[in-house]
Amino acid sequence: MGPFPKSLAFLQVPALSIRFLLFLTTLFPFTASFQPSIYDHLSQNGLPIGLLPKGITDFLVEPTTGHFQINLTQPCNAQFENQLHYDFNISGLLSFAKIGELSGVSQQELFLWFPVKGIRVDVPSSGLIYFDVGVVDKQFSLSLFENPIECTAVDPNDGPLAFRGSEDSKNQSRKLQFEMAQGDLTATS
Repeated sequence: MGPFPKSLAFLQVPALSIRFLLFLTTLFPFTASFQPSIYDHLSQNGLPIGLLPKGITDFLVEPTTGHFQINLTQPCNAQFENQLHYDFNISGLLSFAKIGELSGVSQQELFLWFPVKGIRVDVPSSGLIYFDVGVVDKQFSLSLFENPIECTAVDPNDGPLAFRGSEDSKNQSRKLQFEMAQGDLTATS
């Protein structure tokens, strides 16, 4: 076979370009791989994606243990059936249909804020989800948490004492119990 005919010479340039690109990919392998979002992790574990506010990008999930850490740019509140507060940092232990050892999330009940210690879905077909707030499990409809919602930013220096940590919530609850007990004592005296 002799040299390429002039009519086929144009095929040499694309072939050279393809070889060059293949060579470059061996020098600089593509590192762009799919990174699941925190919402993907929730969904893969049988939990609704709306448990967390919209737009979370700074998070870490340890695949072997399920431990996760979420960092928000600012604390925020979201309104469902009750109001939820999300701190700067949210962490917990993710497993199928459950988040345990949860910190950084509080739920308002009447005028008090209680730390949410865990979230679970017992039977997905029941349409119910449970929030462990210490003394009781608060029951909600799963449909409330179908999609992440906008969270209203709050100033970390303003708002109820519960926003500054679960210890303040415990103190707030103890104070209320003490005041109620004092009221009962004076009413009977």
